[in-house]
Amino acid sequence: MTTNRPAALSIAGLEEVYDALARAIDTAGHDKAELFLVKLALLNANALGDASLFQQHLSAALQDL
Repeated sequence: MTTNRPAALSIAGLEEVYDALARAIDTAGHDKAELFLVKLALLNANALGDASLFQQHLSAALQDL
C-alpha cells in the first residue's frame, strides 16, 4: 500500500514553522507551554493519521536532547 505524503518542508519552510512555534510557546507562557505542546502534538498526530509514524517521530525527537 502506498500513501501520498506531502513533500518535506524546505529549509525556509522549516524556519517559518520554527519561528511560528517559538512565538506560540511565548504566547502560551511558561506555565502553559507544556500543555500547549501536548495539544499541538495530539493535533498533529491526528492530522498525520498514523500512530506508528507518530511513534517514529517521537523517537527521532528524543535523540540527542
